[in-house]
Amino acid sequence: MESEMTCNMSDMWSPQMPKGLDLEISHHPLKMKHVVNLIIAMERLQAMASESVVGTDFRDENLLNIMLESIVEEKIVFEREAPAPALFSKTGEQQCTMTDSQKRSLVQNSMELHAVTLQGGSDNRKVQLNMSTYVHPAPSADARPVALGIKDTALYLSCHMDDERPTLHLEEVTNKDSLSKISSESEMLRFLFYKRDTGVNISTLMSARFPDWYISTAQQDNKPVEMCQETAPRYRSFNIQRQS
Repeated sequence: MESEMTCNMSDMWSPQMPKGLDLEISHHPLKMKHVVNLIIAMERLQAMASESVVGTDFRDENLLNIMLESIVEEKIVFEREAPAPALFSKTGEQQCTMTDSQKRSLVQNSMELHAVTLQGGSDNRKVQLNMSTYVHPAPSADARPVALGIKDTALYLSCHMDDERPTLHLEEVTNKDSLSKISSESEMLRFLFYKRDTGVNISTLMSARFPDWYISTAQQDNKPVEMCQETAPRYRSFNIQRQS
């Protein structure tokens, strides 16, 4: 490439090349990147025409530097599909009762559950629960998703935001089939809790929708069952006894 080269360019680039310098295209550019690089290189070479006349000191290295400075980086962007939401599938149901770590039973008081110390002969006040178990697509060895409903009713425990705080509710579910499969991105996730066993029949129940928020009882007797975090002065462990 000793500064004399043959150039077969179309008339779209009308400005003349610097005197004594021609450009030859060996093949047709196949990519837009090549076209852009070529146009930028041509513009830089044409700009030299208004500067000092190219002398015999202009070498191949000078032309190569101009070409390299004009390179346009090509960035390839890959589109990634969003992962499919996790699906919790119901596998079974069993009857059970729950008492907190202070041996207080859960009783229904209107649309709330209260933790109450029952006297002899008052066991009929104790709430009987239907605990539905689920399989998670990425199962955890120490926690299992469950839903808790009051036996012989359509009421289920649910956790949703109320006044910017996760709260526990008794909520009516008219179509129980809607609880057979629950998507991790659906509103029905409010009915699921992660049951984590910490001892024989001793478990904690953490909201699947609001991690680190647990079903808990107050230090005082006959107070509502509510959601709390680990640092709250409440009882988060329950003795869950299966009924035959």
